[in-house]
Formats: sequence, structure tokens, C-alpha cells
Amino acid sequence: QVQSVESGGGLVQAGGSLRLACAASVSFSRTTGMGWYRQAPGKQRELVADVTSGGKINYADSVKGRFTISRDNAKNTMYLQMNSLKVEDTGVYYCNARTIIGTSWGQGTQVTVSS
Repeated sequence: QVQSVESGGGLVQAGGSLRLACAASVSFSRTTGMGWYRQAPGKQRELVADVTSGGKINYADSVKGRFTISRDNAKNTMYLQMNSLKVEDTGVYYCNARTIIGTSWGQGTQVTVSS
């Protein structure tokens, strides 16, 4: 079971930037994949960005060119750099980690983008 803690959320004006961090209890090399998902009020959780152990990176079409996923193996931390934020990006952002045991989620961090 992977334990993850998200941080970096907050309130930002449209067009601004935020950097989210996910501190995981295991190294990225021991996972099959990690990523960021978000959930807006009244909507289902959706993929934002994901990277597999094989190095394949996927971004939601709505964030391509604006968001960047990265990791620091020494710190067991995954990041999501969010630029040119839009009101539509508002939601709770969750860290996802996958291993041979199963899939784990962090508690989430709130991102609110104002117009």
C-alpha cells in the first residue's frame, strides 16, 4: 500500500501558476505508474497527467501545453507544474500511485482558479 500526501494547492487568479507536490511512501521505481487526477464539484474524477514506469507520459487534452508532470526520485516526490490556469481547472487534485499490490490515492489538495 502506497501512502501519498499532496500539497501546493490554493487560490490563484486565471492565467497564474501553481506547483503541486505528491510525497510518496515508495520510490517511483517501485511503482508501475503515478499520476495526477482531479475532481470538480458535481463531476467525476478525471485524468490530468500520468507517467508509467516505462516512461510513457499522458496528458488530458484540456491541459496539454499548460501542465507538466515530473518527479524527483531522491525525494520520492512527484510534481505537477500548472501554468496558464483557467477557471475550468478548479477542483480537488489527487495523487495516484500504482504498484503490483494495487492502486492508492492521496487525500487531495484543493485548487481554485478565480476569474
